[in-house]
Amino acid sequence: MKKKIALITTGGTIASKEVSKGLLRSGVLTGEELASLCQLPEDIEVKIVDVMQKPSMHIDFEKMKEIRDAILKELQDSTICGIVVTHGTDSLEETAYFLDITINDSRPIVVTGSQRSPHDIGTDVYSNLRNSIYVAVDPNLHHTGVVVVFNERIYSAKYVKKVHASNVQGFESFGYGYLGIIDNDVVSIYQKPIVKDYYIMKRNIPRVDIIKCYTGADGVFIEAAIHAGAKGIVLEGVGRGQVSPLMMSAIKRAIASGIVVVVTTSAEEGKVHPSYSYTGSAHDLQQNGVILGEDYDSKKARIKLAVLLSSVDSVDQSYFK
Repeated sequence: MKKKIALITTGGTIASKEVSKGLLRSGVLTGEELASLCQLPEDIEVKIVDVMQKPSMHIDFEKMKEIRDAILKELQDSTICGIVVTHGTDSLEETAYFLDITINDSRPIVVTGSQRSPHDIGTDVYSNLRNSIYVAVDPNLHHTGVVVVFNERIYSAKYVKKVHASNVQGFESFGYGYLGIIDNDVVSIYQKPIVKDYYIMKRNIPRVDIIKCYTGADGVFIEAAIHAGAKGIVLEGVGRGQVSPLMMSAIKRAIASGIVVVVTTSAEEGKVHPSYSYTGSAHDLQQNGVILGEDYDSKKARIKLAVLLSSVDSVDQSYFK
């Protein structure tokens, strides 16, 4: 009896066509067209579900929820072994993590894409898609949460990030490594996450902004976020979580107005920690009500904060441990 997966397509380079010399139109191919170009495994039944055909930077929270709802619908079928989602790479890590913390199912959910179009020389479309399908039916991936498959490697959604603009080795998890590999259609798992977050969204997802910190930065962007109605702000600090001292007065105003503020680090590895005592340090931020974002990068922290604000009554430090 064949194993069965649902292939949910959303667009991206993996579904692109050349429209003029050197230019691609992202997300043009339907799931059926994409599948027809690939040598899909014959021993696995693939159900194709077209959800949208979008460049990934056109995918916002509402579209992420559409993808999530499509996955949940397919998971109602007990004969489905797993899910594969094709997605553009530019925001793939954000959608993958959103799905990871808003879906509670033990079966594998795999997100993949490509750096090159289906018609490019050396395209990674077919290998990434084929490998993802084999991962989606592997029982060793149960209770792992959402994973990203790229260039024969399997990554946890929480820590994966796009690290190269165009190379086929486009994703990495600095400091954490990958969970396993796919070699000649054989899936090998070396490690699995031991903690899985899951939240039930009860309200609309609010505006949450990311503000990057740099030398001499003041509070102008924080003030803009306050004026725009943000309910959360993620500060991408430096090192152990420091920000420019010129930002502190605006940060205090944001917190006083009820905005939840989280500080992360722009460093590729390591955690935010109150190591120093001066204006703008992580300690100073924490003393003024800022949540320390531990080892989350700014994009993942934004996704988590937005989901938390739609799910729980009060967000505190415990959610970022």
